[in-house]
Amino acid sequence: ALKFHTATITKFVAMLAFCAVSVAGAQAQESRIGHVSSDRIMNESAPAKAANAKIEREFSGRNKELLDLNERLKSMASKLDKDMPVLSDSERVKRQRSLAELDQEFQRKQRAFREDLNQRRNEEIAAVVSRANKAIKAIAEAEKFDIILQDAIYYSPRVDITEKVLKALAK
Repeated sequence: ALKFHTATITKFVAMLAFCAVSVAGAQAQESRIGHVSSDRIMNESAPAKAANAKIEREFSGRNKELLDLNERLKSMASKLDKDMPVLSDSERVKRQRSLAELDQEFQRKQRAFREDLNQRRNEEIAAVVSRANKAIKAIAEAEKFDIILQDAIYYSPRVDITEKVLKALAK
């Protein structure tokens, strides 16, 4: 129903690029690289699921109100079409005006709903991203990764730390 948008997430882990490659004497150590799937974090993590459920609960009443208003609008338009041949000019104009006013109200409420929903979704995404970044950084430091990449074109499953991040976020 209410999913996080991948486009918004792309900024997500373009964050953790800490390149601290240590050199022991004249010989450089091998860099340790990890990978994280932001899509999986934003769709499968406990905080993301909780945020989706919270938004769903928060906006379900207004969504139902919009659906009901839309049904009322359709019903009113259908009745006007059906009654059009037998209506006087003044009654036809009156009903058309009422229909137009209801349509404007619907459009206004729908626009406000979308704006509020997008704002809340962005707030929740920011909170999930913040928690995920902390978890990724903690794992990277604990396991001595030099760099963590997000959504690379190709990566070996052995460098994927997404499951570890999901488990850390479940705590």
